[in-house]
Formats: sequence, structure tokens, C-alpha cells
Amino acid sequence: MFKKVLVANRGEIAVRIIRACREMGIQTVAVCSEADRDALHAQIADDDVCIGPAPSRESYLNPQAILAACEVTGAEAIHPGFGFLSENPAFARMCERCGVTFIGPSYKSMERMGDKAEARKTAVAAGVPVTPGSEGLVANVDEARAAANRVGYPVLIKATAGGGGRGMRAAASAEELPSAFATAKAEALASFNDDRVYVEKFVKNPRHIEIQLLADTHGRVLHLGERDCSIQRRNQKILEESPSPFMDERLRQKMGLAAVRLAESVGYVGAGTIEFLVDEQKNFYFMEMNTRIQVEHPVTEAVTGLDLVQSQIRVAAGEPLPFRQRDVALSGHSIECRINAEDPHHNFRPSPGTIESLHLPGGPGVRVDTALYQGYAVPPFYDSLVAKLIVHAPTRMEAILRMRRALSEFLIAGIATNIDFHLSILRDPEFIEGRYDIGYLGRKMDALLGR
Repeated sequence: MFKKVLVANRGEIAVRIIRACREMGIQTVAVCSEADRDALHAQIADDDVCIGPAPSRESYLNPQAILAACEVTGAEAIHPGFGFLSENPAFARMCERCGVTFIGPSYKSMERMGDKAEARKTAVAAGVPVTPGSEGLVANVDEARAAANRVGYPVLIKATAGGGGRGMRAAASAEELPSAFATAKAEALASFNDDRVYVEKFVKNPRHIEIQLLADTHGRVLHLGERDCSIQRRNQKILEESPSPFMDERLRQKMGLAAVRLAESVGYVGAGTIEFLVDEQKNFYFMEMNTRIQVEHPVTEAVTGLDLVQSQIRVAAGEPLPFRQRDVALSGHSIECRINAEDPHHNFRPSPGTIESLHLPGGPGVRVDTALYQGYAVPPFYDSLVAKLIVHAPTRMEAILRMRRALSEFLIAGIATNIDFHLSILRDPEFIEGRYDIGYLGRKMDALLGR
């Protein structure tokens, strides 16, 4: 087992990883930007290294600075968390060449599954259903039009290097296609420095269901049930739950086995997630693979009783998974609300600032993952996520009631947050009945905001 792990991230996920390491008796090194010198993760780690100015590209996205921090502190492994360099195969390869263990999959697996067009081909070869679309990348509008004519409108133009809804545009007709194509390519170039795109059939009213995987270096790949991530604003998840109110056991096993088959086909090791779109008839289609731990991993931890971050570390150290598929059982229901520093009543604009007072909810079945503390100044340079509120209860309705109670206890003064917006969702009859899809927030926004 590693003696010292460097955490190449910030915020609540860095705190989460440090806590997991501490329980395992592993020393930790935090890296921080100049804007994060007073951040909680830098304060609670055994050691900390400032790696550059506030902009991410000069700090958290600077692989040379991170590896130099390993060198000076003697860290043997790097946990990248999510975002930043977590899905960067070039960084994983640099770690390998420097003799530092990257706590995640191999760079080869990341290369195959990180390029979305290549991942589609891999899924097809593994016998996993994909949405109809172009056979590969489309170089120009004419190729995109040919693919769209073949699969039928509406279609999506999607960046092969995309993520988080960026570099993705819908076209409902041939007339809309040129504009969607140009916009998707421009956004992909700006966001990922890669303007390559492909075409997919637009699935009507789908659910966004993902399957959590764990795989070790001894050939064992397991699925840990699903998470429903359909509550999204502009393709950004804001609330997740497990199990999904839409799923049944037959579909769960079918999707789980498909996810395992795909991971096995690329020799995957570590924690990862296969994301699917599921239509109203419960047909499912591969969308993408996230080759890292995800923001919403706590809901899976709640219903399985497993610590996914510790499992990542153990697998990276070469240990076999200590359980088999038959040992995995889902118990109860879990919901996660992402608490963001943003103002829902002003188009969700970011709301950095100083935390004047803070009260975290507690009680049975309540967990808060956060890096906030009273007096902390939330910087304007990074993602607006400041906390994750997770509840677990025997039934979905009990989990909803528990989440309402916990949200009502959550006090963050000094910045605007989306806490009240989450309460509106948790009180909406359609959500309570489980009647939602990825278009839910688009249809309900005015009602949820009381407009």
C-alpha cells in the first residue's frame, strides 16, 4: 500500500480523498493554487504545495507542477479526483514514465474511451447498443447532412472530446443543421481545443442512467447498480438518485452486464461509469464512459455500503477486489443534491464571496461533502459546486422527506445558493412520482422558480 498520496484536485473532492487516505493510514499531499492557500484541503492534508496562480491552466491543469510536487514531497501516487487532469491520458502516461502511480485507469484505456467517436466504435464491437448515428467523425456539413438523412431528424452534433454538455447542439431539421454544426465545432474548439464532431440520433424524452463499475488488476469487473442523473440544467447534472425510480431488476442486470462487457473489452482498471440514454420503452443506448470517480459517487456508496475512493486506492496498489458480483446488493434509497454558489433567480449566475455563517445539516442518514467553513472566501475562478448533500433512507419517499428536512436545515450566508431551488424540485409532484426525464427542468423551470 502507498505511504503517501498526492491529491491533484481542490474543493470537496480533495477533502473526500484526504479523508479516505487518512482512514487507510496513508499520508497526503495537497496541491493548491495561490487562490486556494486557505482552502480546507490545503489545511487538513499532511503536506501542501502551492503549484501556481489562480487560473486552472497555470495550476491544477499544470502536469509538470503536479509531478514536481510529487518529487519534492515523496508522494508515490496521485489521485486526480474528477475534472482537471482526471481524464487526461497524456498526464497518466507522464505519471507512468515518472514512476508515480496514477490512481485511475491506464492511459490506453482513457484514450480509447475518452474520444467519444472511438468509444462508440468500441461499444459496437463489444455488442453494447449505441444510438444510431454517423459511423465516425464527420468532416463537414455535407457529411453531417448525409448521416442525419440516414438516421432521421432530430439529431445531435456532438464533440468527440466533449463533456458537460459543451460542444453539443441539436438540429430538428435540415435547415437547422448548418448552424448547429458550426456552433458545436466552435464551442468544441474553444472548450477542448478539438473541433472534431460526430452525429447522433436525438432520443426523445430519455432518462440519463449510469452504471457504476469497479475493476481490479486481476481481471474482475463488477457493476454496482445505477444512478439516475436525469435532473439536469443545460446538460449539467444537479440531482442524482439511486436506484432509479424508472428501472426494474431485469433492466438493471441487462445494463450492468453490458457495462461490464464494455469495460472488459478495453482492459479497464479502477472506478468508472458507463452512461446510457434510456428511452420511454426502456431501450438503452451507450452514451459515454467516464474514466474516473464521479461527483455523484456518494449515492452509490450509500446504497451499497462500499467506499469507492478507498476501493480506487486499493485497486491502484494492486489489491484484488474482496467481493464478487453476487455480493453486491442495493439497500434502501439515496439522493444527492449538488449545492452550487449560484443565483437561480438571476439565470443561475455564479455567486462567489465570503461565507459569513454556516450550518450543516445532520441527523440519521445525512451526509455533507464540502470544503466550506465560516470565513472561507469562495473564489470566482473555479466550478460553482461548493457542497454535496446526500441522504439515505429505507424507501424513496422517506429519502425525499429526509432530503427536504436536511435542505431546510442547510444555512450558507454570504453567497447565493440553489438550496431553495432543490427544495422546489423535492416538493414537485412529478418528481415525487418519478415522472421525469432530461427535459424535466426545461419544462418546469418557471414553475420551480415561482415565476
